[in-house]
Amino acid sequence: MSQPAERVYVARLAGTTVFDPIGDAVGRVRDVVILMRRGAAPVAVGLVVEVPGRRRVFLPLTRVTSIVPGQVICTGVLNLRRFKARASETLAIAELFERSVTIKSGREKAFIEDIAIEPMRGGTWAVTRLYVRKAERRKAVLGFSRRGEAVVVELDQVTGLMRRDEVQGAQLVIQSFADNKPADLAAALMEMSPERSAEIAAALDDERLADVLEELPEDDQMRLLGTLHSDRAADVLEAMDPDDAADLLGDLPESQAEALLGLMEPEDAQQVRQLLAYEDDTAGGLMTTEPVIVGPETTVAACLALVRKQELPPALASMVFVVRPPLETPTGRYLGLVHIQRLLREAPHEAIGSYTDPAIEALEAQDSLQEVSRRMAAYDILALPVVDDDRRLLGAISIDDVLDHLLPNDWREHMDDADAAEAAS
Repeated sequence: MSQPAERVYVARLAGTTVFDPIGDAVGRVRDVVILMRRGAAPVAVGLVVEVPGRRRVFLPLTRVTSIVPGQVICTGVLNLRRFKARASETLAIAELFERSVTIKSGREKAFIEDIAIEPMRGGTWAVTRLYVRKAERRKAVLGFSRRGEAVVVELDQVTGLMRRDEVQGAQLVIQSFADNKPADLAAALMEMSPERSAEIAAALDDERLADVLEELPEDDQMRLLGTLHSDRAADVLEAMDPDDAADLLGDLPESQAEALLGLMEPEDAQQVRQLLAYEDDTAGGLMTTEPVIVGPETTVAACLALVRKQELPPALASMVFVVRPPLETPTGRYLGLVHIQRLLREAPHEAIGSYTDPAIEALEAQDSLQEVSRRMAAYDILALPVVDDDRRLLGAISIDDVLDHLLPNDWREHMDDADAAEAAS
């Protein structure tokens, strides 16, 4: 393999385009996979490459023929199986950047900001140098500051590289996904080791972690929730949509679920308990208790302001449900729903009550998943109301909830396979 003589710094690799032998771009470098070895220098074994569909795959460095500024050239076709770090592997950017080490001379604490790798004989790449920033000790309560001198040190001049800080670099990873959707961060967590994904989860705020959990498969949801202290787990469950929280708690042992419900705020716990009372494959088990609910006298302008909220899922933002007071579920008598398209056609000052769609029949809580999906397809609609025997609105079912239950449990992996096939073509 033809290799460059100069060392390569990992931070400069991030975002670099990867080309196949004929010059076609196949993806971009997102991280470098390091094999940490006690008693020996760490070695870089591969690159994490993001291919079309935001799928991240593994490219062995033995398949890399050239690394030069602005491009990485590889041999052959990429293996498009989703990358997931093994227990012995460490992601340089996600796990080593910002890790604290000690510079032997002077016993100075420093934080890793970059890592240099160099090609060695036999096609391997060794970690040889670290770019670190010394920590300045402040007399104030700030403790260590990371605004000290930046230096390049040889690997054998530091200690502590093998030691994992509990939250080292977590904020760096979180910040890199600040502008991404929760599903993107969820996919990244699935690639990391269980220990690292738990560290990232611990550093996320409750709202963001709740959004990420909603995008994970059930097994990963339960695993991450199990790494949190009970009080924190209850806070995150409160931040989740009630139907998603109910689905997650329904997969836990009854005693554990009941203990978490007891730690939640009574109002939030009551909504989740209401959903847990229904079978999973019924309208009651599928619905959320937090659709957009208004009284008949509410103006069109006020309704448009409600559906404009960023945190509202698109399916639930497509309509408002009109009821008699009270407006909290279970509400007063359900009057009907109004589509957002109708709202856009009416005068802002008009009351919403006279614009309900009489053609949409509400579901009952006991209706089956098959009936829900049939009705949703027949009406060509994104969400449907669920009422009780007294015509009180209990909640609403959105199309994404239906699809989650119709698709197999491992549908995300099937989706990855489809993305891989598309990328390969």
